[in-house]
Amino acid sequence: MNSDRTSRLSAAVAGAASPYIIAEIGANHNGDLDLARRHIAAAAAAGADAAKFQSWGAGLFAQSFYDERDGLKEAIEAYAVDAAGMAALAQACADTGIAYASSPFSEQEVCELDALDPPFIKIASMDLNNDRMLLAAAAVKRTIVLSTGFSTFGEIEHALNTLEDAGHRDTVLLHCVSVYPPASDDMLNLRNMEMLRRAFGYPVGFSDHTLGVEVTLAALALGAVVIEKHFTLDKTMEGWDHAVSAEPQEMAQIVTGAQRIWQALGSERRVVSAAERDNAAIMRRSVVAGRTIRAGETICEDDLVFRRPGTGIAPNDAGLLIGRVAVRDVAAEALLSLDDIGSAGVRPIEVSHAA
Repeated sequence: MNSDRTSRLSAAVAGAASPYIIAEIGANHNGDLDLARRHIAAAAAAGADAAKFQSWGAGLFAQSFYDERDGLKEAIEAYAVDAAGMAALAQACADTGIAYASSPFSEQEVCELDALDPPFIKIASMDLNNDRMLLAAAAVKRTIVLSTGFSTFGEIEHALNTLEDAGHRDTVLLHCVSVYPPASDDMLNLRNMEMLRRAFGYPVGFSDHTLGVEVTLAALALGAVVIEKHFTLDKTMEGWDHAVSAEPQEMAQIVTGAQRIWQALGSERRVVSAAERDNAAIMRRSVVAGRTIRAGETICEDDLVFRRPGTGIAPNDAGLLIGRVAVRDVAAEALLSLDDIGSAGVRPIEVSHAA
């Protein structure tokens, strides 16, 4: 197994590295392996982690379905890539330095894909309710990336139970709306990612069919650990997925955004950085003498004002000074310190918070 590329996916899924970005080339090669190689090179140049295709052969559609849709069978056959072609594309990915992956559509294709050593097996939304495909994928003991388009909560639960009963627990769920593209943003329900994460305990990502990069970046901001985005060299090319795909500059935006957003999300643990502490010393306030205070005078609340910088006693600690006796003269507008006061006459008095 290609350990480096598998480790990259594992680190992203565990939250230890930036999200894993899949450039879904699918059938955007239009059956032309040279065009597929150009897509691979462009995906790698944009910084994607994986170039993903779709593996299909005979039996994808019933003949009666072909009969109802003139030209579909010819298009499917024209865009199909056989096992030898997929092996060539896997080698092209290896030569280019990007992971190869594909969505298999039959049990045989799962085995053929496994032989090419991908970092994961992608199960498309159409096969989430196909236990045979799920079990075939589980048998090769690789990470399964499972899209949830079309699926009810119960169907997702059944699919995960099927995998778990087979001893497979290395799954990434992809929230997915299987409309190309969704007609309106209110169809997307990105908060389903958190629901799926809470409900099933698996890492969650987003399989994106929207136009542009905004929704993709929003999914990343909501914690997607894997992003799958259709990818093309040119949206105007002939073929069924080009128009809903990201072009190279958009894929580069997604990759850069994924890295920045992951860094920015950080941790739930509250941490004040050294740089922020340095700024606080300048921008926060300290307790300052509001008038000249003479040695021997008792300090009262009206004697105190709050000014920058924040290198002295904090405003909320002004009560430490009130009621105490100055042991030396303090000039007006000078920062006060505990060294300026004695212990005589100490009594706890809270600072007024009146406007």
